[in-house]
Amino acid sequence: MDPSLSRRGFVKQIGGALAATGALRSKASSQTTPAAKPNILYLHSHDSGRYLAPYGHSVPTPRLLRLARTGVTFRQMHSASPGCSPSRAAMLTGQTSHQSGMLGLAHRGWSLTHPDRHIIHTLKPHGYQTVLAGLQHVAANPKNIGYDQLLPHATDSAKDVAPAAVSFLHSRAAKQQPFFLDVGFFETHRLYPDPVDNPDYLQPPAPLPDTPETRRDMAGYFASARVLDTAVGRVLDALEEAGLAENTLVISTTDHGIAFPNMKCTLRDTGTGVSMILRGPGAFSQPQVCDALLSQIDLFPTLCDYLGIEKPTWLTGQSFLPLVEGKQQSADEAVFAEINFHAAYEPSRSVRTARYKYIRRFDHRSTAVLVNCDDGASKSYWLKNGWQQQPLLADNEGEELYDLLFDPAERTNLATHSNAQGTLHEMRQRLSQWMTKTEDPLLQGPLPVPAGVRTDDPSSISGTTPQSRSSAEGKH
Repeated sequence: MDPSLSRRGFVKQIGGALAATGALRSKASSQTTPAAKPNILYLHSHDSGRYLAPYGHSVPTPRLLRLARTGVTFRQMHSASPGCSPSRAAMLTGQTSHQSGMLGLAHRGWSLTHPDRHIIHTLKPHGYQTVLAGLQHVAANPKNIGYDQLLPHATDSAKDVAPAAVSFLHSRAAKQQPFFLDVGFFETHRLYPDPVDNPDYLQPPAPLPDTPETRRDMAGYFASARVLDTAVGRVLDALEEAGLAENTLVISTTDHGIAFPNMKCTLRDTGTGVSMILRGPGAFSQPQVCDALLSQIDLFPTLCDYLGIEKPTWLTGQSFLPLVEGKQQSADEAVFAEINFHAAYEPSRSVRTARYKYIRRFDHRSTAVLVNCDDGASKSYWLKNGWQQQPLLADNEGEELYDLLFDPAERTNLATHSNAQGTLHEMRQRLSQWMTKTEDPLLQGPLPVPAGVRTDDPSSISGTTPQSRSSAEGKH
């Protein structure tokens, strides 16, 4: 095997004051976790990708940056699907989207085959109370998941969700037994607030041209990110004020890339690349940056190792705790992702190694499924200029191969290049073996649409069921 394909994970220690800050949290114990079970605060945003300050972008998210500087920041974390419900379901069940049954969006009728495989049901027998505040997007009705408590709030917007989470953290219940507090924010999903930054001095995301239209669209994202970051700060401040920060593992992440063309709902890195920051007692108390190629599907087994509890038999990922602890220098060689349904059917699979990305489309389309891109100013600008006629980069077999070392933007498809056929064969085999091992239903042919599930025509341009802050995707 080409050694460049090896998935080398390494964790870099950030020195100086940052290390000293993190050391304050773990100097009393050299073990992974303290004697008392740590609380878990799971903070998650919608459609943020890595377009946040901890990943070098000028997006105004200082509280997330502060969190990153006191914990472990994962630079190469990927979602198991670039769609909202499938990605969250994969992370919280530790299974691929097609294994969990979450092939599409919960508010369009898709559901978990086994709700009891949600991580809260693994934590409950170990004394955890499970609490939800805000968006979850794994079930159309959050009561079907099985949380012990659903905190009331008017909408899933951060301005309403944060006070509910703060109230719980200051409550007596938060101190009576360890908790898993799930805090989900609608932001940074479209619809964006009115911009507060001058668009003339912003840079649109990498896949898009620099125009007044795309800059103003990005200014809307900035405005939404400000709301998100303020809410994150309020919750983290409450954690400190309540005296719970020293024994709480904070998990900050998102579901997939930002809602711009060629990002969310695509298998490019701009679609699957996500933020992931963990801070907590023991292994996650030191400021570190991890460059290992990882999948969110690995979080569930990692938490089991961190808490010292038995892993459920259905988990398909692997723990990255040894990487963080410096006990292991490498992890799996590849991560996988999939698309089945978003607004419309778009069956696709991908495998990514440290150097190469292979994407296989199974719908035989020659142009993009435009309805699977959220409406917005950037999409409108592309449509105005003929996006409907732009050919996909896939070859006649629906295959794409990219050398991410020399082509990180994934713009030169090597699938038809004669000198890349060896790599193409290897990546094709990796994907085939994964699909077989995970019993991917796509191997049996096109996926059926169950009764009660809403889908759009793949040839449509705009979805029929737009989401909003008060949509059924998680409101309660």
